[in-house]
Amino acid sequence: MEENQSRTNYSDKPLRCIVKLGGAAITCKNELEKINEENLGIVSEQLRQAMMNGGSSTSSTSASIKVLGMDRSKRPGGGVSKISINPDEFEDQSGLDLSKFIIVHGAGSFGHFQASRSGVHKGGLHHPLVKAGFVATRISVRVVDITLLFWVTSLNLEIVRALAREGIPSVGMSPFAAGWSTCQRNISAADTSQVAKSIDSGFVPVLHGDAVYDDLQDCTILSGDVIIRHLAEVLKPEYVVFLTDVLGVYDRPPTDSNAVLLREIAVDEDGNWSIVAVENMNKQVEITVAAHDTTGGMVTKITEAALIAKLGIDVYIVKAATDHSFRALNGEIQGDIPDDWLGTVIRSSKQKQKSS
Repeated sequence: MEENQSRTNYSDKPLRCIVKLGGAAITCKNELEKINEENLGIVSEQLRQAMMNGGSSTSSTSASIKVLGMDRSKRPGGGVSKISINPDEFEDQSGLDLSKFIIVHGAGSFGHFQASRSGVHKGGLHHPLVKAGFVATRISVRVVDITLLFWVTSLNLEIVRALAREGIPSVGMSPFAAGWSTCQRNISAADTSQVAKSIDSGFVPVLHGDAVYDDLQDCTILSGDVIIRHLAEVLKPEYVVFLTDVLGVYDRPPTDSNAVLLREIAVDEDGNWSIVAVENMNKQVEITVAAHDTTGGMVTKITEAALIAKLGIDVYIVKAATDHSFRALNGEIQGDIPDDWLGTVIRSSKQKQKSS
C-alpha cells in the first residue's frame, strides 16, 4: 500500500520538460559515428542541475548535493567504470526530488549516413539494400581497436551512460521495440504507457529517432522531432527545449554573414507561424537541410515546434552546452524573453498575449 501511495503522489507532479538533444549537437555530424564528448558532458550536467533546481533560477540546490553516478557498466575495450557504490550514500538521496523530464535524441552521425545511402526513409523492405540499411541504421556497427562497438541504439546507450554518470536515473527506450509505427511518415501507432510508467517510477526516459515500420511504404525513419510532438500532445509538458548546434532559427543559413537570429516565432490557432519582426531581418526565410539528413533538419524542427506551440506549450530552440541552453532547460525563458538570452522562442499567439 505504501508503494502504491508513493507512486500516486509522484504521478500528481506534472511533466516539466521534454528535451531534444539534436544529433548535430551531441555528435560530430560530418564524421561517421563520433560523439561530441565535451558537449554531451556539459549538457548532461546542465540537465542534472535543471532537474534538481525544479524551476529555481539559482543553482544552489544542485551545487550543495553530491553527485552519485549510476554507471557501473563495463566500458568498451575491457575497462570498467571507476564509480564506486556506497549503499549508505544512496540512502541519503531518498529525499532528492528531481523534476520530471523526458529526453529524446537525434541520430546525428550514428544513423543518418546509413539511412540516406540505403534509402530506408523512402521505404521498400523488399529491396535487400533497404533491409540491410534498416538493420545498419538501428545497430550502426564499426570496429575500433579490435573492439566491436554496436552504436541509433548504441548512441542511446552512450547518452544514457553520460546521464547516469551525472546521477540522473535514465532509461533508454526504443520506439521500434515499443511498437511505434507510421503511415506515410506520420505516427499511426505509438504506445506511450511505458514512458508514462517510467516517469511515475522516478526514471527519465531517453528515446531516440528510429527506423520503424510504415503502413504504406514498409519502413521509414521516425524523426525525434515527430516523437517529441506526439509526447507533448499526450503528456503536456510545461515547455519543450530543442538543443542544436546553432543559436536558434535564422532568417537564412547561419553560415551567411548577414544571417539574423529570429528571437520569436508566433503560432496561430490553425498552426500557421509567423516571425515576430526584428530589425535588419530578411523577410524571406531560407532553411537548408544537410544532404544526409533523412528527417528534414530544421524544416521538420520548426514545423513540429509550431504544432507543439499550437497546444499552448512554449518551445525553445537554443545552442547546446551554453549558458543560454541552461537557462532554457531551467525554465527561465517562460514569459518575457530576457534581453541577454540568445535563442528562438516559438509560442502560440495566445500565450504571447498573456505574457505581454
